[in-house]
Amino acid sequence: MPAVSAIIPTYNRAAMVKEAIASVLAQSYADWELIVVDDGSTDETEAAIAAFLPQLTYVYQEHQGVSAARNRGAAMARGEYLAFLDSDDLWLRNKLKRQMRFMESHPEALICYTDEIWIRRGVRVNPMKKHRKYSGMIFSHCLPLCIISPSSAVFEHRLFEEAGRFDETLAVCEDYDLWLRIATRHPVYLVDEPLIVKRGGHDDQLSRSRTGQDRYRIAALEKLLQGDLLSPDQRALAVQELVKKCSIYANGCMKREGMKKAKHILAIAAGYAATEAARG
Repeated sequence: MPAVSAIIPTYNRAAMVKEAIASVLAQSYADWELIVVDDGSTDETEAAIAAFLPQLTYVYQEHQGVSAARNRGAAMARGEYLAFLDSDDLWLRNKLKRQMRFMESHPEALICYTDEIWIRRGVRVNPMKKHRKYSGMIFSHCLPLCIISPSSAVFEHRLFEEAGRFDETLAVCEDYDLWLRIATRHPVYLVDEPLIVKRGGHDDQLSRSRTGQDRYRIAALEKLLQGDLLSPDQRALAVQELVKKCSIYANGCMKREGMKKAKHILAIAAGYAATEAARG
């Protein structure tokens, strides 16, 4: 039984997925298995992955989205820990070694993540201040935007199952949704080293759509507010963030989709704000 199950979901990224796989195979930490889930690729992905067999497990499924691909890999995983790697990202050689050393020396820890190196269209760029990483009970820091890259996290398999996996109804911001659910109740520890390379700027990058991000972050916050995970203080923070995001999204809707959609979004925010005010 491997200690870590590394899972790469991919879709039509034959060249990039080869580099992602190579970065796992090059890890200085050796106790892992690698599962690559091909989410219905129509390019040369299958042939690219076949070149690495039998060093990994390959599974093909009809195109269902990145969340379904990640969940499929997790369902197959035998490791005590899960570590996802997006097919456009890379792990540095000591990524798993550093994180597993941290987890072993902190038995209370269920999840940790790392800092990142950002590459945009082949050029290294510096993250903005809003992308700063935090350690511990980081729920409030996770509300404005997703500060945890899926490619940087290592966490116990049982935590993933208990948290409810990735939400397959969210086209984007599925990671934002999962980290919020986890961070409501558990500390998320930072291994303060840049141990992954995030490559962005390509046309098929899901997170490039700001409009989509606003829409799905609102959906994730609504789902969280309708559940029973939040403390009173966390609920107040979540409502505050929802109102802020609805205002921004509504302003965009006025320009693109008209007043009817904007009024609907603002009504959602007003409803949650009124309910929170009534709670006192």
